[in-house]
Amino acid sequence: MVRAIADMIVTGEMLPGERLDELSLAARFEVSRTPVREALRELGAMSLVGREPNRSAVVMNVSQARLHSMFEAMAELEGICARLSAERMTVDERRGLDIEHRSSIHLVHSGSPEDYSAYNTEFHNRLYRGAHNDHLLELATQTRARLAPFRRAQFRLTGRLSKSYDEHDRIVTAILRADCKAAGQAAFDHVSIVSDASAVFVAAHG
Repeated sequence: MVRAIADMIVTGEMLPGERLDELSLAARFEVSRTPVREALRELGAMSLVGREPNRSAVVMNVSQARLHSMFEAMAELEGICARLSAERMTVDERRGLDIEHRSSIHLVHSGSPEDYSAYNTEFHNRLYRGAHNDHLLELATQTRARLAPFRRAQFRLTGRLSKSYDEHDRIVTAILRADCKAAGQAAFDHVSIVSDASAVFVAAHG
């Protein structure tokens, strides 16, 4: 529910200022009002939906400045996670990261944004877990959740899947070499590029 509504907002199917009626959404998705209400709450935490007391929820306009500030924080967090992963990942964790990364090339070739997006989430989760720092894992996961709709949107851009794979390759190579500095920089650069790609998509879709 959260993903479906978020994608409609990010792609411009739902426009800023549009009312989000719980009953209408419940009927549309054939669910009760409870999951709709919970979804709108989570979307509010992502700054995609706003609600005033005793009024319907409405689609919010996420400014480029707001989007940039969130991605800026995400780039720093992922850079730290990758740096610590290069230092702390176990042999099995490194092997699993490498295998999953190599196998993702078939998703690039198939050209499926949805499938690649699902893989991409797990790839980055491996970096967060590999840092072996519970507080950092929580921060990275929470920040990523707020940016999830925009990070998914980037994969709709032509050629973005192959570029993402190449950026991941830099991160994985550095981690396998236990090169902390290179891993951190590669992850930081990757999220910065994702930020630019997401901004391009959002601007193009209003």
